[in-house]
Amino acid sequence: MKTEVRQYEAKDTAAAAAIWNQVVEEGVAFPQEEILTEEAGRKFFMEQSYTGIAYDAGTGEITGLYILHPNNVGRCGHICNASYAVRADLRGNRIGETLVTHCLKTAKELGFQIMQFNAVVRSNTYALKLYQKLGFVQLGVIPGGFRMKDGHYEDIIPHYYVL
Repeated sequence: MKTEVRQYEAKDTAAAAAIWNQVVEEGVAFPQEEILTEEAGRKFFMEQSYTGIAYDAGTGEITGLYILHPNNVGRCGHICNASYAVRADLRGNRIGETLVTHCLKTAKELGFQIMQFNAVVRSNTYALKLYQKLGFVQLGVIPGGFRMKDGHYEDIIPHYYVL
């Protein structure tokens, strides 16, 4: 499978929301607890600075996505934030790496200077390894900063990357 990334279009909403909702329902990586309806998904994806859609270049099938947006406003508006979601049955195929590298390039093109991740869950070992591989800097640990779906708390590890 050859993964490519393109900008979100309204026709992607159902597939993108389904992938997003998989991650939300797993309850181990995203802070959101409510799933997206198709209508809410379309609005959510369109409100971002950029929503990237990963797809299989051979079949056109949507395999993942990312959202990119400012992490803050005003004097901190040059710092962006992103979230990544890969279809559960396709994880392990380097789709996440393709999404993150595309996102970093897009963030720089949009004029952001720093990418910041506020809450990488300690048990998300694949993400932690990927961010280390790509040169992100860990900022420390926030003990018990993320409530897992089962109710226990996991540490979170903020990261940043200078674009």
